[in-house]
Amino acid sequence: MGISIWQLLIVLVIVLLLFGTKKLKNIGGDLGGAIKSFKGAMSEGKNEVDKVADQLKNDSESVIEGEVASKEQDRA
Repeated sequence: MGISIWQLLIVLVIVLLLFGTKKLKNIGGDLGGAIKSFKGAMSEGKNEVDKVADQLKNDSESVIEGEVASKEQDRA
């Protein structure tokens, strides 16, 4: 019970009649631009995540010096 090739062709003809080729070309260009900007934003986000991960890794390697106090000293 899938869509046959004839049903797809009929839908394609109806879409072409409704919108025309020029409008479909503009819609395709807009869609392509949106996808391109989305991919760019995703790569920028990945770069930022990598930078934060590197900073966290470097911070975890540093030694924190301090003094440990017992619970009794804290209460006093």
